[in-house]
Amino acid sequence: MSRAKPEDDEYWNSSKFRAFTFDDDDDEFSRLKESKRAVNSILVGDDDDDDDDDDVERVSWSGEPVGSISWSVKETASSIRSGSEQSFPKIDTTPSLSKQGSGYSLSSLFKAKSKSGAFQSFSESFSDTSTRTYAPALRKPKSDGKDFVSDLSPEETVRRMQKGRAFSLEKFRSLQDKLLLLDEAVAAYDGNVITAVLIYLKKSLSKEILFRELMARDVALRHYVHYLKEMGEQKLLVELLKALGRTEDMALMQYKEHLNIKDEGRRRDFLKSCLSLPFSQDDATHVQDHYTLLERQIIVEASDKKADTDIFRKFPRKASILNMPIITTLYYSCFYHYGESEGTFSSPSNIRKTFRISEKQYILTALGARAKLKSWFDVDSLFNTKNWLGYTKKRSPVGFHRVVDILQKNSAPVQVLQEYVNLIDDPELKLSVALKYKCHDVIINTYRDLKDRQQLTVYRDKLERDSVEYRKIQELLNNGQIRWKN
Repeated sequence: MSRAKPEDDEYWNSSKFRAFTFDDDDDEFSRLKESKRAVNSILVGDDDDDDDDDDVERVSWSGEPVGSISWSVKETASSIRSGSEQSFPKIDTTPSLSKQGSGYSLSSLFKAKSKSGAFQSFSESFSDTSTRTYAPALRKPKSDGKDFVSDLSPEETVRRMQKGRAFSLEKFRSLQDKLLLLDEAVAAYDGNVITAVLIYLKKSLSKEILFRELMARDVALRHYVHYLKEMGEQKLLVELLKALGRTEDMALMQYKEHLNIKDEGRRRDFLKSCLSLPFSQDDATHVQDHYTLLERQIIVEASDKKADTDIFRKFPRKASILNMPIITTLYYSCFYHYGESEGTFSSPSNIRKTFRISEKQYILTALGARAKLKSWFDVDSLFNTKNWLGYTKKRSPVGFHRVVDILQKNSAPVQVLQEYVNLIDDPELKLSVALKYKCHDVIINTYRDLKDRQQLTVYRDKLERDSVEYRKIQELLNNGQIRWKN
């Protein structure tokens, strides 16, 4: 092997790195010396070490520098957890460090600012391998760090809230501090943080002061209103809206309380008391109609419970009419009280007039009720009108194709269906509806009027040969007076 270069020998003899050796005793001895030099350099700041002139950083198994604060704190914490007491144990063979003789502090320990004599016994203990020493215990913060949390600024507190870290709002006791905290939460654009701060302010401030401050903070106000709605605190919400001058909103929130009243009599009385609230014109009309409807429903319900007429025996009531919508009430009235005079509360015409129901809505509701009862005469009466000459004609505010759909759903006879299919003005729509519901006469007559021989032939082939409709189509096809288009 070639001899090592002179510069290599100089590197291994002078560098802070040591060459590998098989001598265990020498290696153990060298590590002991390294430890001693490391501690002495930290404690005393001794620059006279003969073996290590460079400021070399020693590294522990965890990767932290041996002389760093974080490493020392970790070692101290692990020793506390491993021991049975909060203080470090003392070994009889080791001279204990008395409190009077110990003139070091945490800062002097890591900054090496204390006198070297104060640490003489501590550093010398490393020279004896048979003795064991322990680092001094660090004083544990009070209440597990709560003192630190309570010293945070509003900005830092909001930041910790956003990150899900420990925080305390109790330290913000003055009104100015609480408002600063609220402003910081709003500036963070975090709804959860804003709501959390508002909950604290709700507990720690009078509602008058809180309402006053929220008036100048629109974002926080909206969050607070939403929070009260979600929590169901209607009374406080009504007070807030009243303080803000939002009387219409306050009235609507108070009106909403009727949903929590189960007894119909008490609900009716509550609605009556709501009539004097400052609603808008449209809302006032709605509340008035609600009260009037419930009042009439109570009267009709009490009467119909005792009714023993044919209609009630043939079609027993399946549910109470109380608290039903106005259209449901109208359908009920058209089903059980159709034809009654307008002077009774249960009359369909009375309900239509009182609650200003449009003709279109009334026709559709009454048609459904009377078709359900198979009362086709009443169905005709809904559409029959007389002109000034006295002639009767069927007229409808809705398309007759919709009338046919309702009649078909209620199993109307073919003759009734065909009568109303023929009233559809659009020929294509009429033909489509007739094909859908198999109104043969309407289909045949429509193809005849269109002079469409080809389609009439196709439809004939779909029918049975002995049927009346088949023979009717055959007669039309054999009629030489009809001028077919194809």
